[in-house]
Amino acid sequence: MNAKQLAKYIADGGADAVFSRLYGADCIDAQRARYITAASNFESLYGNDLEVRVFSVPGRSEICGNHTDHNHGRVIAASVDLDVIAVAAASNDDIARIKSEGFPEDVVNLKEYTEPDKSMYFTSAAIIAGMADGLRTQQINVRGLRAYTTSNVYKGSGLSSSAAFEVLVGTMFSDFYGGGSLSPVMNAKLSQRAENLYFGKPCGLMDQTACAVGGFITIDFADPASPVIEKLPFDLTEAGYALCIVNTGGNHADLNEDYASVPAEMKAVAAYFGKEVLRDCSEAGVTAKIPELREKVGDRAVMRALHFFEENRRVGAAADALRSGDVGEFLAQIRASGESSFKYLQNVYTTKNVKEQGLSLALMLTERCLSGPITGHDVSAWRVHGGGFAGTIQAFVPASLVDAYKAALDAAFGDGACRVLHVRNDGAFRLV
Repeated sequence: MNAKQLAKYIADGGADAVFSRLYGADCIDAQRARYITAASNFESLYGNDLEVRVFSVPGRSEICGNHTDHNHGRVIAASVDLDVIAVAAASNDDIARIKSEGFPEDVVNLKEYTEPDKSMYFTSAAIIAGMADGLRTQQINVRGLRAYTTSNVYKGSGLSSSAAFEVLVGTMFSDFYGGGSLSPVMNAKLSQRAENLYFGKPCGLMDQTACAVGGFITIDFADPASPVIEKLPFDLTEAGYALCIVNTGGNHADLNEDYASVPAEMKAVAAYFGKEVLRDCSEAGVTAKIPELREKVGDRAVMRALHFFEENRRVGAAADALRSGDVGEFLAQIRASGESSFKYLQNVYTTKNVKEQGLSLALMLTERCLSGPITGHDVSAWRVHGGGFAGTIQAFVPASLVDAYKAALDAAFGDGACRVLHVRNDGAFRLV
């Protein structure tokens, strides 16, 4: 169908079943309107002569494994019901034209832009070229496309809007030119490759994998070239919980040094033992050398290293709990992860500006809302979200407490600060 026919198909309820699957039955009307608008915008840009397809890729949340991946540790992540969507069509040329809502159209000549170009670093055009190049390495002969995209994975939320876009581009190219043969894991690896080589950012693989695979996943980065990825069979909504992300409105400016200090200090401990990363060291060995390490790398580095070992164990225990459906044990591990991040990893606020502690305040208010004799400390969990120092926290909130929790956190941080999300079981997805 063309864009106009797609809009009518959606308006007539043709996509209602898949909207219910991806977003929940109470969101069908809103998603109809959203997708119809996207189809209409595609028509305005590219006309009605092209056969269109519709794609969705979710954002992601880190669940457990705070600051472990860069030292080849273990993580749990999950996709959420915020996503980037595209109405797209193949074209008979080698030009990729992608218009993302709120941004200028990217026009990329895929025959000319076939290798990394430093002058194009940190642009979406670089991602598009990098994904096309990556698919060629998988013997998929990529050609041009036309696409209109829109996203509700808000930037600065720690939900990985950039990774979702990368995976979306890979999904579209694969669907049009590879018969959809690109596996979710390979799509994630090519997305990381594009971001590393073409975009110029040395990211890990967790974000892209969670967006591509969907649901709860655990990843072991012991061999970062071939990480072990497992999808965990657990439905958070069915268990009676929502995942709440609270944006505290913190300022991310001048935090690069804080973020960089975490892997640097962990690796400094590893270097003391002649290793590059902590995964190649033993916890007993680090503990035995604490007096020497305190003098060599400092107390905080020692605590961050010990957090790494403990957090790796927590990921394993939380994954086991999800496999067995033990919600109470899962929540206990998440609370322990948050406590360790605050006390030992120390990534909840920057020491450059101790007056601004939005994350600390949000965590305190969350504990006040969700613990105590009525709600019960063991039926919910909360922790810093993502890299930390500013930005967002996450909380696993029983459905019966969501409205009260959202009201309390919105009152402190502003209307809409608390976003009520659900874990989406589908990753990269072609709807139509």
